[in-house]
Amino acid sequence: MTDAANPRDDGSWLRDLILGGQDGLVNVLGIVLGVSAASTDVRVLLAAGLAATFAEGVSMGAVAWTSSRAQADHYESERERQAVMLERSPEQAKATIARIYSGKGFSGDLLDRIVATISADRSTALATIMNETLGLAPADDRTVTRSAIIVGLSTIAGSIVPLTPFFLMPREASIWASIGLSAVVLFFVGAYEAKTSVGDWRKKGLQMTAIGLGAAFVGYVVGKLFGAAG
Repeated sequence: MTDAANPRDDGSWLRDLILGGQDGLVNVLGIVLGVSAASTDVRVLLAAGLAATFAEGVSMGAVAWTSSRAQADHYESERERQAVMLERSPEQAKATIARIYSGKGFSGDLLDRIVATISADRSTALATIMNETLGLAPADDRTVTRSAIIVGLSTIAGSIVPLTPFFLMPREASIWASIGLSAVVLFFVGAYEAKTSVGDWRKKGLQMTAIGLGAAFVGYVVGKLFGAAG
């Protein structure tokens, strides 16, 4: 389970959506396969699947919130430390800023003006050092809360996918429909992720499908073992 101005860029909502949706789908598909291998009672399967759906949704949302909150707390702690260093050694801060922009290709009078302009404002100098040397940027409570909500809701939405056939079809047909529907969703999620970032969409789609179904198959094996033991 894993999360910049704001530690989360404009594409963070997509990562949250994929994280929650994939986790929920694979988790509940594993439960569907496991319970169906151990029992023929569809009511037991649905009860287990729905319980896992909402428990996982709340759990994933909470994990996303605490993770983002921890990053925000780390930023504030590091910001205080860097502020003290900036106050005690402004010349060292100027040297750091000069090194940053020299590495970006600036030199001579232009570099001197950039350093002087940034160093003249303490907040700007601090933000520059935090972002450029440490890769840290501030978060706000709205961003943290948004992440938790998106992850939680997408986990629930993903979890519903493998359960849907069992509300509409007989048990045997539902098992295969659940696997097929889950595979299709996993493929399109992987393909879409590749389309919005980098990589071949077909390879990424097949990779996510294979990983998801492989993880869910573990649930089937466990259920089969318990079914045989019973």
